[in-house]
Amino acid sequence: MLSEQTIRIVKEITPVVAANAETITRRFYERMFTANPEVKAFFNQAHQHSGGQQKALAGAICAYFAHIDNPAVLMPAVELIAQKHVSLGIKAEHYPIVGSNLLGAIKDVIGEAATDEIVDAVAEAYGFLANIFIEREQAIYDEQASVPGGWNGTRTFVVAKKVPESDVVTSFYLKPEDEGPLPPFKPGQYITVHIDHPQTPTSPRNYSLSDCPSQPHYRISVKREASLTADAPDGLISSHLHDSIDEGHRIELGPPCGEFTVDPDRVARPVVLIAGGIGITPLLSMAKSIIHAKPDAELYIIQAARNSKVQAFATELARLAETGPNVRIKLVYDAPLPGDTDNGNLDGFVTTDLLRDFTPFADAEFYFCGPKAFMQNVHASLAELGVDEHRVRYEFFGPKEELAAPVSA
Repeated sequence: MLSEQTIRIVKEITPVVAANAETITRRFYERMFTANPEVKAFFNQAHQHSGGQQKALAGAICAYFAHIDNPAVLMPAVELIAQKHVSLGIKAEHYPIVGSNLLGAIKDVIGEAATDEIVDAVAEAYGFLANIFIEREQAIYDEQASVPGGWNGTRTFVVAKKVPESDVVTSFYLKPEDEGPLPPFKPGQYITVHIDHPQTPTSPRNYSLSDCPSQPHYRISVKREASLTADAPDGLISSHLHDSIDEGHRIELGPPCGEFTVDPDRVARPVVLIAGGIGITPLLSMAKSIIHAKPDAELYIIQAARNSKVQAFATELARLAETGPNVRIKLVYDAPLPGDTDNGNLDGFVTTDLLRDFTPFADAEFYFCGPKAFMQNVHASLAELGVDEHRVRYEFFGPKEELAAPVSA
């Protein structure tokens, strides 16, 4: 346990740290990538370039400092980060690297105000949190390796099939090269793709599994992102997968990770899945799994997309709708093409009125995933409808961000 003195000091310095949090995290990454370049491969440089990673870490530090006397409230965030760390292969030996560079960044930014007493308190607080992560991450590694077909690190898979899903999304059906058993995954989880890009070093990329766990393959469905330069690298790996990885090619994968999941066997309420763009991938896995396990479960699916040309999985969703009257699907296009709004499809955005009219919002469990602005609006609409936070689950593709500020359509 943390000493009372450390708790007192950390709470006292929390306002100062919060006021300088992003400056500290920017300096932290600068220091660490210079002093320990070997860890740079763990970090998505697109998130570094956008500033999202620095902002996410700043928020995590502030949350920990603010709740230093009651860290139990942070356990959901700890689980999310631990799953991400395991997906990247982060181990116990990496934590001292982070700790030393974080303390150095705090001293660089705060200056003389960072007394020995303060530095010692922050070091103790960091060590306490690091041990929580190390223990949880080791448990996840052990769980992954213990299931039939499970593994740690990477395993070679073969692209058994490559299927275009829309103008911008392509699915890759992946089977183990060794033809060994395929470990099950929880609907909503992701796997980690390790690519040696021919132009520039890149970090591993996480892609949601978009098919039902009962299938004899893993399937990822990848959206081609726009940016293709080393200076703004978001899109290098997705474009490489689209353009250079074909059927028969080998690819290195990390085992399934992630805490944004549903247990189909324990579904007891109506379930509402709300997808924006490529956010459909984990939700489609959930939908298929729920229908497979409980054919009579009430399921509501809302998919928002620009139009039918970029919408993925239209055919698969139509098949799900045919499984029974308990599966209801609504498509929403914000830039529809001629014919897109036929058959009850909507022109516009996901709104509070749509959720009120289409879903059993007073009782349902909600899962949603998509771009930040989309998710802010969905989150705000659910709050307006009075949906309890305990019935709301969501996932960002990228660093965790705050959903409190809604964005008007």
